[in-house]
Amino acid sequence: MDFLTALKSLVDTLGATVLLPFFIFIFALILGAKPGKAFRAAVTIGVAFIGINLVVGLMWGALSGVSQALVTNAGIQRDIVDVGWPAAAAVAFATNVGLWVIPIALIVNFILLAFGVTRTLNVDIWNFWHYAFLGSLVAAVTDNLAMGLAAAAVGAAFMLFMGDWTARGIQEFYELPGVSIPHGMTAPMALLALPFNWLYDRIPGLNKIDADPQAIEDKLGPTLGDPMIMGLIIGVILGLVAYFGEFGTNFIGALGKVVILGVQLAAVMVLLPRMVRILMEGLIPVSEAARIFMSKRTTSQDEIYVGLDSAVLIGHPSAISTGLLLVPIAILLSIILPGNKMLLFADLAVLPFLCSQIAPMAKGNIVRMVTIGTILLIIGFYVANALAPVITKVAGEAGFAIPENATQISSIADGFVWTPLAFMWSGQFLGWIGIGLLAVITGLLFFFYNKNQAAWDVMMGAAPKAE
Repeated sequence: MDFLTALKSLVDTLGATVLLPFFIFIFALILGAKPGKAFRAAVTIGVAFIGINLVVGLMWGALSGVSQALVTNAGIQRDIVDVGWPAAAAVAFATNVGLWVIPIALIVNFILLAFGVTRTLNVDIWNFWHYAFLGSLVAAVTDNLAMGLAAAAVGAAFMLFMGDWTARGIQEFYELPGVSIPHGMTAPMALLALPFNWLYDRIPGLNKIDADPQAIEDKLGPTLGDPMIMGLIIGVILGLVAYFGEFGTNFIGALGKVVILGVQLAAVMVLLPRMVRILMEGLIPVSEAARIFMSKRTTSQDEIYVGLDSAVLIGHPSAISTGLLLVPIAILLSIILPGNKMLLFADLAVLPFLCSQIAPMAKGNIVRMVTIGTILLIIGFYVANALAPVITKVAGEAGFAIPENATQISSIADGFVWTPLAFMWSGQFLGWIGIGLLAVITGLLFFFYNKNQAAWDVMMGAAPKAE
């Protein structure tokens, strides 16, 4: 137990930007890469993630001001307060399930890799908090730690399946060879988006709208269609909506806020893709080592994927533009949805993450992504309302200070995601049978996917393989 406590403390202290390069370095050495090349690749990836986090932090700060202004202007009062993903992660790691989740998730990953069930090696250790989160909810409603740990293990396996299934679409659309995204927040939303994308294809008129970033640039011209200018325009529009009420009392101050927001979001649109390119510079040697490793040991064409955070996706213009456009839509939904008790605030900046895995199946069509994203948000609000009482209970037991103005707490990250609710209800109403059923379903998904990978990959946006 002392070892696990020390391990969790080390993860909290070092964070993703140090742990990720370390595991990438070890992984590259195992694959046979030369130590010098492996070390440089790992450091490059660490530098890229620091850059990505800095830019995401810029976006976070900018959108926090917007969300506060929008909430204040609308005069919204709700019982459930969005405390943001950092708080959700801290709560998840502070529970008894969080104490065990890292070794459990790693063991599950290694076993599934060893038996050829999955192709994803998830090195994104920090984001194991998503598995701890759903496991903690199960433990809370069942008062059974063992069941919570089992749920976390099944959750880790399910995300590996989602990482495998979405990998080809992500690799092709985002130009990220050898990468998969078994991210506990974004991968399940891709599965939820699938039927709505299928329905969108069958709606006359809507299915003819061509609105990917290149099409928008072709229609608007190289200036207005440029991602940087699009970021500026979106930022100015968001600023005008958020700070409109301040123009009458402090015109210069309000105008300054609008202009600054526009420039900040323009910077995000430019800098995020460049950070991802640096990341790819580090990943390419690792992916090549993985390809050579597999070719020497098997006749299969399968390769090992490096499982990463969905932060590597949000630099694409379609993902970041969709996420920013969903900000005022999310605020509006929180006002008009009947029965909603949740007030959005801290987590609005995760909206680009939430919709990033929709992009491959939607072919980067921003209109389609915003439409589907709106539907997912509507579902997400009701998921969050259902989860909030248990999240609040778990947070209180973990020593998290509930805000004074809140009866309950939640977040968009994981609080809006269907998997924690599905796992929680399975444990609550079916007990061990429910968790066993989830394990069986996950196993069957792996089985049927591995039997016909090409057809399944096409569903998630990959191009059909040539015969």
